[in-house]
Amino acid sequence: MATCEPLCSEDSKELIKVAMGQEKADLAILNAKLANVYTGELLDSCSISIKGKRIAYMGEDPDHTIGPETLCIDAKGKTVIPGLIDGHAHLSWLFNISEFLKYAMKGGTTTIITETMEVFPVMGYEGVLAFLASMEDQPIKILGTAPAMVSVSKAAFGISRETARKLLTRKDILGLGESYWQGVFQNPDKMLPIFEETLLCRKTLEGHSAGASGKKLAAYIASGISSCHEPINAEQVLERLRMGLHVMVREGSIRRDLKEISKIKDMGADLRRLILVTDGVVPEELMEKGYMEFVLQKAIDSGFDPMTAVQMATLNVAEHFSIDGLVGGIAPGRYADMLIIPDIRKIEAEYVISNGRIIFQEGDLAVSPREHVFSEACRESVRLPEKLKPSDFSIRVNNDSPEADVRIIEMVTDLVTKESQMTLPVVEREIRSDVNQDILKVAAIDRTHQPGRIFVGLIRGFGMKSGAMASSAAWDTSDIIVVGAEDSDMAFAVNRIRELQGGAVVCADEKILAELPLPVLGLISDMPMEKIELRLGAIREAVSELGVSLPDPLLTLVTLTCAAIPYLRICEEGFVNLKDGKTLGLFTD
Repeated sequence: MATCEPLCSEDSKELIKVAMGQEKADLAILNAKLANVYTGELLDSCSISIKGKRIAYMGEDPDHTIGPETLCIDAKGKTVIPGLIDGHAHLSWLFNISEFLKYAMKGGTTTIITETMEVFPVMGYEGVLAFLASMEDQPIKILGTAPAMVSVSKAAFGISRETARKLLTRKDILGLGESYWQGVFQNPDKMLPIFEETLLCRKTLEGHSAGASGKKLAAYIASGISSCHEPINAEQVLERLRMGLHVMVREGSIRRDLKEISKIKDMGADLRRLILVTDGVVPEELMEKGYMEFVLQKAIDSGFDPMTAVQMATLNVAEHFSIDGLVGGIAPGRYADMLIIPDIRKIEAEYVISNGRIIFQEGDLAVSPREHVFSEACRESVRLPEKLKPSDFSIRVNNDSPEADVRIIEMVTDLVTKESQMTLPVVEREIRSDVNQDILKVAAIDRTHQPGRIFVGLIRGFGMKSGAMASSAAWDTSDIIVVGAEDSDMAFAVNRIRELQGGAVVCADEKILAELPLPVLGLISDMPMEKIELRLGAIREAVSELGVSLPDPLLTLVTLTCAAIPYLRICEEGFVNLKDGKTLGLFTD
């Protein structure tokens, strides 16, 4: 199972017998330098004896635990550290779990806590269960948080208290996932009862306080929030540490904040509540750089004391989620999760042990991840009743005026937007895209709650000169999101997603230029990791040829629906201003 199960009496009896020498260990690590994260010591000439999935003994003299059947690994003075833990991940986009683990396991990650927020708007409670099932019986432990569902779409906003309770009482759910602070303030009657339910279940409330400080930050934390992964500099980290939060330092594909935040090490603060996380990685970086071992190495290279950095990727995470009696350190009774590395400053795994099994040794995986087969229901998530027509993307004006006042999504950066207002010409009672002014159409189409419901708006700053780009993975919603210069291409791209039952598509002149099928919940590919990256590269290249110069156009597209990134977002109901949460139409008058 994916859960961190507490010790049962039979396991305890076995561990006691091994520790006392009455039974023999299954596996023993000998002659190691042990990184003891509980005391901050490096202990020479230490050995670790393992029975089943757990540690039975650690000390200088393991002879009484070793028998003829015990598999022994001589560490030869090399360092052993606890298995690494990613405390904030997003594993329900692009790749399936088994493909991801082929890379993540190599570097020594043995526990992951992932959000489930992407799945819930698409298939609700049953979808979350299906996603959790894909993580069961894997070589490492993958746990989840329940979706808080702060969304710009009213149809996708929130989770019922009953559903939250059903998820929060599961052993593989450790808390309520990130709850964007503006959404909590704007919808307290919906959000705070779910917070209360989470606390009653003795689980954590994961935070998202980007942009909050002073009284707003204090008010947000007063709701029970226990962590935040959004600080981007040392000052923001220190403010949150002082208010009792566990602060998660991101070093992943969405943001890389570790170098700037590393200045916290010189501020004299206690760092026991500092945690290293990825917040998600894309295939290219996972294959080239690795996973949590890359993050930990960068923390050390950024000047953190190596022991402190190891604690930030192990014990500190486990303590935050109250699973430190099970994982996060090397001690009797804990799960036998550890890696052998050359020394504490060089995070290159030679052996990785998870749940008492060697899963990686000397450059090769010793255990393969389990391949999960999703149900047909999970593969039928694009429920558009009929194909869309180019006319579905027309913006009609119901009068004879030669111009109209409209609001537009203005790209400030590749992710941040603002509202701009413009007066645009009306041609034959219609507002059209104008690539010369970089004004394109953008549309969100509900594929789940009210399939086919559509809102068409305008966006400036995307840079596309022709064609269209669409994705069925639109953050915090169940929408298909599409940007295009031609109505016919926008319809073509969305209809292709309908045929694929999910995906990302780039087209021009009603011809496919590049695509990545995402048939599982419209979020996840069946392809091997290498092929996913090739398809993503083809998408980047195709969009670039259409005039887009954004660093990651697909990420820019799918975040246009996100309820956490300022300020003007879009969903199937209209534009949404995150400053006040109000839904707005295209026309300003």
